[in-house]
Amino acid sequence: MPAKCRVGVCGFDPMIVRGYLKTGFRALWWHIPDELYEEFNVKPNGHISGKLLKVYAGKTGKMTHEPNESFHWNFSKESGLAVLLPADDIVKYELTEFHFIEVLIEKINDQPVLPGEEKESTKMWPMDRIKLGYTADYIAP
Repeated sequence: MPAKCRVGVCGFDPMIVRGYLKTGFRALWWHIPDELYEEFNVKPNGHISGKLLKVYAGKTGKMTHEPNESFHWNFSKESGLAVLLPADDIVKYELTEFHFIEVLIEKINDQPVLPGEEKESTKMWPMDRIKLGYTADYIAP
């Protein structure tokens, strides 16, 4: 079974993200839990798969999407800690660096994560801190 985590989306200002979406440059990412990074000895250019469960807007602290969709995303070229969010998903869920996502991590580089069990990760952003004091809105490409 997978590792469940709720993480903050990291990235650039929404205006820069808008331009990067058109060029295909990485715009937004999130960091995998340290325990998985160490256990799987994650390297740059690997991949991760699982399910995107929920998307929360930092502006309101409310859930904006509940896709429960499978994903297959890549780690960055520089670090195995950063998982790149594809442009299609950024546009589909109108993501910014002021969002949070909840995911189930099922596989890292095709290796099952926590086979036979489900565990809440150490990277489970607390719900009472999901509303941010400052945000910027999504800007469509």
